[in-house]
Amino acid sequence: MGAVTSLFVHKMVAAAAGPGVDARAILGLVGLDPDIPPDPGTMIAATAYYDLLERIATLRDVTDLPLRTGASMRCDDYGALGLAFKAAPTLQGSYDRVARYARLWTTVVQYELRLDGANTWFMLHRAGPRRLGMRLSNEATLASATAIAREVHPEGRFTPLEVHIAHPAPRNTDAHTAYFGCPVLFGSDRDALLISPGALAEQNRLGDTGITRFLLSHLDRELAELTGAADVTGLARDAIARALSEGQPRMDMVARRLGMSARSLHRRLARDGLTFQALAEDTRRELAEGLLGDHRYSLAEIAFLTGFSEQSAFNRAFKRWVGTTPASYRRARVAGIPAAATPPSA
Repeated sequence: MGAVTSLFVHKMVAAAAGPGVDARAILGLVGLDPDIPPDPGTMIAATAYYDLLERIATLRDVTDLPLRTGASMRCDDYGALGLAFKAAPTLQGSYDRVARYARLWTTVVQYELRLDGANTWFMLHRAGPRRLGMRLSNEATLASATAIAREVHPEGRFTPLEVHIAHPAPRNTDAHTAYFGCPVLFGSDRDALLISPGALAEQNRLGDTGITRFLLSHLDRELAELTGAADVTGLARDAIARALSEGQPRMDMVARRLGMSARSLHRRLARDGLTFQALAEDTRRELAEGLLGDHRYSLAEIAFLTGFSEQSAFNRAFKRWVGTTPASYRRARVAGIPAAATPPSA
């Protein structure tokens, strides 16, 4: 089960507080004491976080909640990582640090900087069904990434070229356009900010090379401790699941997202008797089986989300995995027939 820092919970609840929304009571639902200051190191289950956001959505209009939450974020809220973001010489360096060290405050989201011609995508990857709580969280994450970029800009001005959000648009998107100051494209194939090379090259107003060396050394130690203690196979499985909608993930890409070399990842998987290829295939199968149990996803969408360019290829692979077609498997799930009892289709 993935986890997120309780900092996000505190910020969301504070932004939502008002008539009809008792902030203290809502924090208590996830076991947080409202009288204790937020600690980025305190984690809660991602599912509990999504449940909390969906609870708030029954009490008030949440259209602009992610934007107001994002606008409230400051670098200092993130502890050493926020200081490292602020101390980087350029915004490129700041976002590089988010991509590398984000695992210190979340196990459900991974970040990536990806070149696209002269521009760069700052992308977030989060696996799983796009329930309302996840959608709100994704919007808040993009809004937060924008807010802290504006904080370090010499004149407080940072505007992406475009904002892409994978889920459908709310009824009114005026607040989104006003906040980001650029086109906001819902129903995209990604959750990301598109950033110009000029914006990434802008010198941060608080950049400090000396502080940067100290902070990165500290963060590297924390990351090494986390990686050493973590279930690397489980982390790799999560990274593969998040990357599948972009096609068959490569080991070097997954290793980079985990903050290690491809050779190290290969060695850690081998200790568990696994190869990267076998783990990727098993992850695809598990994700496909889970999505087939959710009728909000068509077979074509599930094929895409599990890394297949065509539904026919997905059908063949799934039949090889479980002995039946995806459609037959879904019908059996509805009928309550155990997967093992599903007869192979002709």
